Amino acid sequence: MLHAFERVLDQLAHDPAFAQVELVGHSAQVRRGGARLVVTIDRIGGVDVALCERIAAHVNGQLAELDQSYSLEVESAGLERSLVRPEDYQRFAGKAARVVTTLAIEGAKTHRGTLVGVRGTNVVLAVAGGELLLPIATIKHANVEYDPRADLVRDKRERREHA
Repeated sequence: MLHAFERVLDQLAHDPAFAQVELVGHSAQVRRGGARLVVTIDRIGGVDVALCERIAAHVNGQLAELDQSYSLEVESAGLERSLVRPEDYQRFAGKAARVVTTLAIEGAKTHRGTLVGVRGTNVVLAVAGGELLLPIATIKHANVEYDPRADLVRDKRERREHA
């Protein structure tokens, strides 16, 4: 089951029908009575329910021949999506981020700031004191931090401009 799931996701990543979809992550847990399969996706412009349904239908269609029960969840990476590849740090440059490292860097393991991007083997985070270089090899977890106030400020500014 798990091997088939991995194969289907690999095919999905190369399917022209899903060219704009990014597979952010996936997991598979074998449980009594079947497996729990989770696929996390993202797309520039956002993910909607219809896209999740299309991907679920595709995966289910590919796994239909298996004689094992499973549950499948296809979910959006969300507003505070995980940053897992070096390209993610480049794509979300300019966004607020939280980065947790395995080693203390400048006295802390949790770092918050604005993503600058990647420089060599380091993620660059703009913080109050300047730039903080975080070696990619030490990053345990990182994610974009969504600030709803920024959306409210932007909406207010747009309403003023159109009034």
